[in-house]
Amino acid sequence: MFGWFDPVAKSDPGEHNMMSRRLAMLVLVAVVAGPTGSTVRAQKTELPDFPRLNVSRTYRVDPSWPKRPDGLEWDHVPGIFVDRKQQVWIFTRTDPAVQIFTTSGRHVRSWGRSVFGRPHQIKLDHQGNVWVADQGNHCVMKLTQEGKPLLVLGTRGESGDDQRHMNNPTDMVVSPSGDIFVSDGYANSRVMHFDKRGRFVKMWGKLGVRPGEFSLPHAIAMDSKGRLYVADRNNARVQVFNQDGKFLDQWRHILVPWGFCVTADDEIWACGSGPMSWRKEDVVLGVPPANQVLVKFSTTGKVLEYVVIPKGDDGKEQPGELNWVHSIAVDKDGNLYCGDINGKRAQKFVLVPASGQATKKVAKQR
Repeated sequence: MFGWFDPVAKSDPGEHNMMSRRLAMLVLVAVVAGPTGSTVRAQKTELPDFPRLNVSRTYRVDPSWPKRPDGLEWDHVPGIFVDRKQQVWIFTRTDPAVQIFTTSGRHVRSWGRSVFGRPHQIKLDHQGNVWVADQGNHCVMKLTQEGKPLLVLGTRGESGDDQRHMNNPTDMVVSPSGDIFVSDGYANSRVMHFDKRGRFVKMWGKLGVRPGEFSLPHAIAMDSKGRLYVADRNNARVQVFNQDGKFLDQWRHILVPWGFCVTADDEIWACGSGPMSWRKEDVVLGVPPANQVLVKFSTTGKVLEYVVIPKGDDGKEQPGELNWVHSIAVDKDGNLYCGDINGKRAQKFVLVPASGQATKKVAKQR
């Protein structure tokens, strides 16, 4: 359609055919029969000496992380968070539910026996308070770092869709001023806003596919400008809002997002699976997921990194594989931490920076 894309678009048919034959002879290796029955081998093209530059950042798993004490078990790991002290908080569906490790893998402490109904996500706010989304008890809790309850949002143990109730909440984020935003996701398809004392302010969203509507808002995060990012999981998109609930943007066709974290430099990491279509047997989109991806966005939605992680088989996962990745966190050195559902573990992926230097030359490709 656009002649300038085709170097022979304005040539006559004979010239076009001749050029096509010449190009074919450059790239094909063929054996043909000569006029006397002998064989003639077409000339082979040597590939150039490509610069062997490691221009991409990569990640390698640290199979020794963390060093769990004897008897400290894991089940599903839906929540993971790295705090300002570079401690990794793990929220798992077993007892004790809250387990803290250093980034080097040393166990710090654990707590939370017989406290939570169904852990879903964990975060720390700017004052160091611990926040958890307890899906099974239909509430969000604020606790001290030792596990003492300070505040409950929603009515613990009761589901509902009014201002005092939640129904299977998935995540929360706290602003520097103390306002709390909750993705009340599995049943209510909305975002709830509370002030720092836990008083209801407003809510927005309903089940749907249009901007500002949700189909399982599964995670929520905030950047330094106060913009809110919602993982609209079943709609396979990220939606962006201001704190008044005004729709700002959506990022589509990139992944089915399950979890979020935001770095100090306002880079948004999302974990989940690549885009998928609904299947007849699906109740939730992408369960089981087709693959596992970790995507880093700018605040404008530009994809900065796209990392594909091998998906493990149930009960046969190898180090470095993910199986229903549910949560993601990053430390100050750029290393990634991921929590698995079916893999029932947390893993550390160590950043291997791009060197920008040529590696040792290898034998020529033939």
